[in-house]
Amino acid sequence: MAWGYIFLAGILEIIWAFGLKFSNGFSSLLPTILTIVAIVLSFILFSKSLISIPIGTAYAVFTGIGAAGTVIIGMLLFNESVHFMRIFFVIVLLLGIIGLKITTNDVSDEENPTNVRSS
Repeated sequence: MAWGYIFLAGILEIIWAFGLKFSNGFSSLLPTILTIVAIVLSFILFSKSLISIPIGTAYAVFTGIGAAGTVIIGMLLFNESVHFMRIFFVIVLLLGIIGLKITTNDVSDEENPTNVRSS
């Protein structure tokens, strides 16, 4: 479930990155509200993923999904420059995210000493 949280948090990061652009410095009400909601939800999901994914891996995956997704959508929808090296490095970034997923052992709640629950 933690990997699902981190994936959704990364998708929301893409949304709020574009929301920042469309909010015009937080002067347009609806884009500002949507951006703030996306930011809050992305950080809630990110924090939930930290229960069983190491923070270094989780943060790299979270920001990697956001960065790669933002670049890809920028190229596809907003006429940002598309050239071989840009695509190459987005692929390298995505391969890094996949590599982190493959090589990371999830920590169960019982093994995680920082997961303190109150009764």
